[in-house]
Amino acid sequence: MYGIILAGGSGSRLWPLSRELCPKQLLNITGEKSLLQATYERLKTILPDENILSITNTKHLANVKIQLKDFCKTPIVISEPVSKNTAPAAAVSAKYLVQKNNSDDIILVVPSDHLIHDTDSFAQAIKEGEKLAQEGYIVTFGVKPSYSETGFGYIKTAGKIAEGFKVEKFVEKPDVQTAEKYVQDKSTFWNSGIFMFKPSVFFEELKKHAPEIFEITEKIDFENSDEIPYVEFDRMPNISLDYALMEKSKSLTMIELKCDWKDVGSWDAIYDISEKDKSGNVFVGHVLDEGSKNSLVYSSSKLVATIGLEDVVLVETEDAILACRKDKTQDVKHIYETLKQQNDNTHLVHKTVYRPWGFYTVIAQGEGFLTKIIHVNPKQRLSLQSHNHRSEHWVVLNGTAMVVLDSKELILHSGHSVDIPVKAIHSLQNPYEEAVEVIEVQKGGLLIEEDIIRYEDIYGRA
Repeated sequence: MYGIILAGGSGSRLWPLSRELCPKQLLNITGEKSLLQATYERLKTILPDENILSITNTKHLANVKIQLKDFCKTPIVISEPVSKNTAPAAAVSAKYLVQKNNSDDIILVVPSDHLIHDTDSFAQAIKEGEKLAQEGYIVTFGVKPSYSETGFGYIKTAGKIAEGFKVEKFVEKPDVQTAEKYVQDKSTFWNSGIFMFKPSVFFEELKKHAPEIFEITEKIDFENSDEIPYVEFDRMPNISLDYALMEKSKSLTMIELKCDWKDVGSWDAIYDISEKDKSGNVFVGHVLDEGSKNSLVYSSSKLVATIGLEDVVLVETEDAILACRKDKTQDVKHIYETLKQQNDNTHLVHKTVYRPWGFYTVIAQGEGFLTKIIHVNPKQRLSLQSHNHRSEHWVVLNGTAMVVLDSKELILHSGHSVDIPVKAIHSLQNPYEEAVEVIEVQKGGLLIEEDIIRYEDIYGRA
């Protein structure tokens, strides 16, 4: 069996903590590991590393590889050149596995934002699903609903088949009244978003129900390359696997997932899985409260004082505050989309951005300039790089920095500075035992992270 981890989502419903360049699957929301790392670790209990493929957006490729290297020396990761939702991602990933392994072995597709602690029950459900997939079914995995949830899709079943159920229909994110009926209906389950199939069956169903995706996927060749071609992939429709295939296929069965499955897709879900105080509150960070009930208050950088809140979600980050009723957290994605349409960077990135070498914080920006504080951890270094559209000026605040500039090495102490001209090849490095902090002032017409050409990088991003 092979596994595909879908790791390209934006996590818009967890804004402002989740951003386009730092989506929820890369965040440590619930413990010591990110959701992506927890997903990979869970798959490792049933699959060897060489059988696990992760697909992400090209913007997240480096971070996904870095996170997975904690569990596997050489994780297999491919990247979509543009975001096109789960149907195109699953199709090209399946094509990759078929071509690279020359087999029709079962493929298991899992999202990267689920929380499951009971890995034994998860593995048992996968084993049961494998039998049905071998018989030529596309297998879905359903969870018995414990409350009415309008943010999930639902699976309506119609009788038993072997270890599972026949699927009558899919219902995508119903209204409140319909969701409440489904909770009472013993034949209806939450759609977990986990699927299993033989590639030959999957592609035959795509050919019938999503011919455009099938035809484009057919043209993509992974024989001599791991790259997904932009020209082909950009023609893909932006559509989920549920809409493209699952709502139309007649070859579906469902296995009940009898474990502690949670979709960590909204602040309401975060509240549900978190430990609560005697008044039903969840407080994270520096929070001072008087008399609130059944509320989630998340502080990342400031003191947040609350009085008499009830059924409220309040989330503070350095540059944004979200406040809403707990039953409205599914609508946070509308705020995210509005910010995106307005070209407001608050949807894109945090003021503080973590990198494998340390982190940087944006402290000021305006027309033609951007100022950061860069913190480089001991024994770490930024990539050897250049920029086509900006110059940089560095001033060392604390510690000692080694700067590589056009093949020369400069040692800069606190108070020293250096100019980095446009297109100069350079690197900021810290080979010492103490952290170094540098103020960076960028000047130019295009001040974006994409204006980086990497030549060498110890984190594999070149």
